[in-house]
Amino acid sequence: MTPKEIFLELLKPNGQPERQLKQYEALHMVLTDPINGYLRGSRVRGSVSKDRWGTTINFPADAPGPMPVTTEELKVLKDITHWQDYVHAPDIIANCQEGWEECAADARQKAGDERLVTGFMATGMFEQLHFLMGFEDTLTSLYEYPDEMHELIDYIADYRIEYAKMLIDRLHPDVVFTHDDWGTKEALFMKPEMWREFFKEPYRRFYGAMRERGVITVHHADSYLVPIVEDMAEIGIQVWQGVLPENNIPELQKLLKGRMVLMGGIGAAIDREDASEAEIREYVQKTLAANCPGGHYIPSITYGLAGTVYKHVDPVINSEIDRWNAGLHMPRFQLPEIPRRTTRKAQAAKEEVILDTGSVEILSAISDALARGKKKQTVNFVEEALAAEIPAQIILSKGLMPGMTKLGDDFTAGKAFVPEMLMAARCMNAALEKLKPLFAAEGSASIGKACLGTVKGDMHDIGKNLVKIMMEGAGIEVVDLGVDVSAETFVETAINEHCDIIACSALLTTTMAEMQRVVQIANERGIRDQVKIMIGGAPITQEFCDEIGADAYTDDAAQAARTAAALLQEMHA
Repeated sequence: MTPKEIFLELLKPNGQPERQLKQYEALHMVLTDPINGYLRGSRVRGSVSKDRWGTTINFPADAPGPMPVTTEELKVLKDITHWQDYVHAPDIIANCQEGWEECAADARQKAGDERLVTGFMATGMFEQLHFLMGFEDTLTSLYEYPDEMHELIDYIADYRIEYAKMLIDRLHPDVVFTHDDWGTKEALFMKPEMWREFFKEPYRRFYGAMRERGVITVHHADSYLVPIVEDMAEIGIQVWQGVLPENNIPELQKLLKGRMVLMGGIGAAIDREDASEAEIREYVQKTLAANCPGGHYIPSITYGLAGTVYKHVDPVINSEIDRWNAGLHMPRFQLPEIPRRTTRKAQAAKEEVILDTGSVEILSAISDALARGKKKQTVNFVEEALAAEIPAQIILSKGLMPGMTKLGDDFTAGKAFVPEMLMAARCMNAALEKLKPLFAAEGSASIGKACLGTVKGDMHDIGKNLVKIMMEGAGIEVVDLGVDVSAETFVETAINEHCDIIACSALLTTTMAEMQRVVQIANERGIRDQVKIMIGGAPITQEFCDEIGADAYTDDAAQAARTAAALLQEMHA
């Protein structure tokens, strides 16, 4: 069977492909059609540009790819209640009429009889929202301005449907490959119910329009999407590409029963400059052994386009898939369970404070209001506590911090999501504005100080921002260095600001080495025994932490705050 025939066989509920596909080998991706050229042609390495929606796009010379810049000054959508005044979809009909016949003919010739012509559509509906207004505003507006967000999402959906129809009618692809990430490595960005309320029906319309035109639908999302995977199959997604191993692929195969092909399983953890051939082979062997027996699976790197960052990795992956295909495999009767995260108990407060019943009730109300993201209620209860002469430090430690701790535990357990974290952070900031002037008078202070940032070469800040929220909620003073932070800057800031902790985040495997430089420079500057170094991010592991000599690795924001508090307690004991 050709790669094309194998791919088509995988789509059948009872399909019997003769071998495993090697990653993207069945898809000829077309990135040069007139719409892609019009929308993305200004993205040049080493430049800053604006896309057709008006979003500022930064593409540093040493970065793997471009990133949107959505600061308060630069973001396109400054007021969601008047979104029509700011948001104007690109006019692809007027500007993308020429060049289709040549592009289609070239694509068909290059695909030949063995591959499927694949149209490519990046920047999905959710991504378009945070390209326009920033990630935090996007998620909190789903709570605060639901009517306006429904209107804006429908507007973007209508544009995307028109785009898809034009691409299909002019390019005549076999497949359309779209992008939209809906979660992190460990959780959805929002509650499943919220995703269903805002995005399910627009995407049903979007994928329905494609299926009506007879094309195969592939959706890229290198995220944890287990809670909505059946919804994805229901709305017309035939192949989910980018399936991270954290999704427990064998369990999904049993759940889906052939309703959707899963493509991925080979995560960024193996795409490293120092990854040896033996290590890559062992990793891929384990992935194939776990996932191939369940069927309807294409082993591939989880990235949204073919190829690994480090060129020596990809050939070894393909070689190992060839070896698997050449072997004899007995059926497996029991698939392994992959453990999910478990809730960790919050650290007990260091001091016991005796409070009267009325004070306990007020502090409990503060904690509950903050955990539910009710800013006005939180501030009102804080003012009530101050009027009752409860010390500011007690309001922080017995009211605000327990609320953040509870939310952090729920986040770790997958019961709370990023929007709830952001809403709680706004409550915390508003409450602290009331309390900060009183801290000095009471002689109280934070439990310690940390500087944090995303390392040099990496522009991702979602995880870093969540860690900041949780650390501040734990009573830690935070110096936020932002993104693309050099090792020298981390160490200089720790020295100048008298920080107890340096916290480094990374999403790209290409930037992990900068964390090792932080440790090295801290040693060279003679502060290594005075500062703790924490690291985290999607590709980071405990093994990497041990290898570079950092003090702690954590895999989510809530755990980072708990670990930081424990380290500070140990340092100041």
